[in-house]
Amino acid sequence: MGLADLAAGLQRAGVTIYSTGGTRRHLEQSGIEVLDVADYTGFPEMLDGRVKTLHPKIFGGILAIRDRDDHMDAIDEHDIVPMDLVIVNLYPFAATAARPGATREECVEQIDIGGPSLVRAAAKNHVDVAVSTSPQQYGQLLEQLDDLGGTTLEFREKLAAEAFEHTASYDRAIADFMRGESIAGEFPSSMHLSLRRKAQLRYGENPHQRAAVYSDPTVRSASVVAARQLSGKELSYNNLLDLDAALEIVRGFARPAVSVMKHNNPCGAATDDSLAQACRKALAGDPLSAFGSVLGFNRTVDEETAEMLCEPGLFIEAIVAPDFSAGAVGMLTTRPRWRENVRLMQVGRLDLPAPATQLRFISGGMLAQDADRMTSSPLQWSTPTKTKVSSEMWDDISFGWEMVRHVKSNAIVLAKDTSLIGVGAGQMSRVDSVEISIDKAGDRSTGSILASDAFFPFPDSIEAAAEAGVVAVVQPGGSRRDQEVIDACDEHGIPMVLTGRRHFKH
Repeated sequence: MGLADLAAGLQRAGVTIYSTGGTRRHLEQSGIEVLDVADYTGFPEMLDGRVKTLHPKIFGGILAIRDRDDHMDAIDEHDIVPMDLVIVNLYPFAATAARPGATREECVEQIDIGGPSLVRAAAKNHVDVAVSTSPQQYGQLLEQLDDLGGTTLEFREKLAAEAFEHTASYDRAIADFMRGESIAGEFPSSMHLSLRRKAQLRYGENPHQRAAVYSDPTVRSASVVAARQLSGKELSYNNLLDLDAALEIVRGFARPAVSVMKHNNPCGAATDDSLAQACRKALAGDPLSAFGSVLGFNRTVDEETAEMLCEPGLFIEAIVAPDFSAGAVGMLTTRPRWRENVRLMQVGRLDLPAPATQLRFISGGMLAQDADRMTSSPLQWSTPTKTKVSSEMWDDISFGWEMVRHVKSNAIVLAKDTSLIGVGAGQMSRVDSVEISIDKAGDRSTGSILASDAFFPFPDSIEAAAEAGVVAVVQPGGSRRDQEVIDACDEHGIPMVLTGRRHFKH
């Protein structure tokens, strides 16, 4: 429902409407009878519209307490009309500030002054005045007017709470803009989050836990929270975590890429020249774990890829991608046995940068850090071993190094043919992660490269990797025992690349 629809309903209910400038003209063009605020106050709009409603005849009518005789005598003395309903749509500051190329002057001009003042005044006097700050409230507002001839106190209290939330979020966006993301390279001295509940979830990680999902209106890049669900059942708490992780992996690759997530760790991933082939390789990384998994794509899911996903024996919980072709949607939602269950999540283009700051709640507070998206080039890496890296190894080394940052530490991945074939995640001992990744890869470990998110404290992992047929190792280095690890690689003729950068993910 739009503003003109609301105004028409108010007019039918016998409500007198006052408005200003462009809003008044818009309503008049829709056939709504509107009184000009300037005619009512006797004071014209001025300063290019910066001063319109800031007048005692407006705010006196809003703030007067109806059951106080002195208040009513005062507004009667000054010929002030009591205002029972205030409807405000604030200037679009956040949208302007997020627009590429918007100048500082343009953003500053979108800082609303009169609007938030009207909203706060009406919300303060909610015992007598209703305030609407969102088109989503219009329907219920008209229902109450039609059914009751006015609004209930309970509804006005609800509107007032939403109004103060709205202005708080608005002011926070302005403060963040004025302050910038950091001051002299530091995190801000205070941080305030303004999130909006998007949905109440069936439950959290487990059925006995309540859960909800909230959206951050300041995030403009592709995200699972803002995605459009094309099909499937309601998303669960765990679905959202896995979809977010799947999307985070694939957005880091330039070539067509696919990730396969299970319990918030990748059990498969691959890149290739075609999305369908990348998908086939990713699912082959750990076929057993891929059953009931969540998939992430960095290209539009086409019919060829959908055809592959429809092959018998495969069950997918959810898929996130920039888009889906009409043919792919038709196949995925009608052909497999799981057609009624699969959630297809369309997030749009992936070219906008994701948020640079990562927030994480802990008991009593919150942690903030730079997101781990800093890339490094093989030109910055070193190879201290006697055996050097052959040219055909670099694609797998680069792929493995990109993937290991997405695995819970202690993290080890085995990669071959730019696909993930073995993962060791979240172990207390790094050698345990190595052994798990080798066990997952099986015979495929021969000819693979091994990537580690942090240094090897002892050469025992190198011994296990060499026995499994690993042909190259990439790791950050930085241990006091680096030379022992280098010597172990030299003993087995394995080149080892040191990147100088750790990628823990707890």
